Amino acid sequence: MGVLQYFYKAEDDIQGSKVRAICVGLFVAFGGVLFGYDTGTISGVLAMNYVKETFTSTGKFTAGQTSLTTSILSAGTFCGALAAPLASDVLGRKLGLLISAAIFTVGVVLQVAATSLGLLIAGRVIAGVGVGVLSAIVPLYQSEAAPKWIRGAVVSCYQWAITIGLLLASCVNQGTHARTDSGSYRIPIAIQLLWAIILIVGMLILPESPRFYVMRGKVPQAANSLSKLRGLPKTHPVIENELQEIVANYEFEKALGSTTIWDCFRRGNHQLKRIMIGIVIQALQQLTGINFIFYYGVQFFQNSGIKNPFIIQLVMNIVNVIMTIPGIALIEIAGRRNLLFWGAVVMSLSEFIVAIVGTALPDSQAASKCLIAFSCTFIAGFAATWGPLAWVVVGEIYPLRVRGKSVAICAASNWLFNFAIAYATPYLVDDGPKDADLKAKVFFIWGGCTFLCMIFVYFCVYETKGLTLEQIDELFETVPSARKSKGFVPADNYIRESPELDKAVVEAVEKV
Repeated sequence: MGVLQYFYKAEDDIQGSKVRAICVGLFVAFGGVLFGYDTGTISGVLAMNYVKETFTSTGKFTAGQTSLTTSILSAGTFCGALAAPLASDVLGRKLGLLISAAIFTVGVVLQVAATSLGLLIAGRVIAGVGVGVLSAIVPLYQSEAAPKWIRGAVVSCYQWAITIGLLLASCVNQGTHARTDSGSYRIPIAIQLLWAIILIVGMLILPESPRFYVMRGKVPQAANSLSKLRGLPKTHPVIENELQEIVANYEFEKALGSTTIWDCFRRGNHQLKRIMIGIVIQALQQLTGINFIFYYGVQFFQNSGIKNPFIIQLVMNIVNVIMTIPGIALIEIAGRRNLLFWGAVVMSLSEFIVAIVGTALPDSQAASKCLIAFSCTFIAGFAATWGPLAWVVVGEIYPLRVRGKSVAICAASNWLFNFAIAYATPYLVDDGPKDADLKAKVFFIWGGCTFLCMIFVYFCVYETKGLTLEQIDELFETVPSARKSKGFVPADNYIRESPELDKAVVEAVEKV
């Protein structure tokens, strides 16, 4: 089935407003621009001559200063991601996103005002907390708000927004890096305020997640929200059936008792397996080495003798944006497992080629061309697969009662490894007396980790293409092996066949 055929299937498969479903998911994904832009900005800022002269006494950042300034954002995001359930499960997904944007804004203001590393670092920590909260709630809201026929593509748009943010940062850095005043770094940092304002205005308009309302016992409000998201009246059979399925599954989960953060690690309902899949896939996404390119790309290309490193970084970001689009288009056609597996193959081969050629032919024109070409191939493989799909998987594989907490834990895993890599990388590639001076050899590490991605996908990642979030619960309950998940066929009314829940479900639905 072609891409166009897929998106224009029969109406009995795709009910409701297609445009509304797509637009809601795309707008919430805009939160990724904040994350991507901030990540891309710091790489260029630390390579600017004015910043080096103003923020250091030697005109050059040490490996320690570079690693701390870059990685401290991830320390903040780790804390923010862990704290996200306090907002998303208590106040709501919508209000949680508004809070994250407000925190991010405070951090940006401090960075703009900075004239020393201390205030710049403090601002990045606070901004990081906001990004961490946002990173845990965006895929959560998208998964719960999007219809099943486009859920994977919608959540993938979060990663696409991250790549757009990276590209915008690269463009702005290219335009300001040669300035000899504070505008060289203040302009690119201050532009982040615009992205936060756009997100805040949009979230004031969008409805709350219907599944959050069900969690809070507000079934009529859930019906209203679902009606707005699907563009159908509350009495439409599609709305009634979807709401009943949500309520039935939540009543089943609620019968198991109240939840705490430790319930995310219990064996019941295969939750331990699910949380480990989410934690590992987020960790491996970082261990592919992708943020090595975007955090330290400009400095790495400078040290590798490549001319115009800012232009090269811009090219890398363009590849990143463009190649995310095929991943979004194919995710509901090729499926999660296929894209993740073959994406890992492309990335691993590209990284090993960079490492081998860079080691065998150091400081040569051939090595420089190979570095650029296969770095682009690596980024293309990541952008079309592991970039968006890692967020898709963690956004959809958890039961409603622990979904907010589980996604937060997985996002925290992403940020923990992001911090570790961002902090350690300068020591791995720099040529100081206490540094490893690996240069291109560092790609042996990334290539080896990416090879592990292939093994992990084959044995552990379930295929969830075309399933509702409630059917994914059934998948984990009835299919013991990820390798057999492609053949899964959901049963009708799987949860509602439990007789002890019939009364609770009926009473809840009658509130609509």
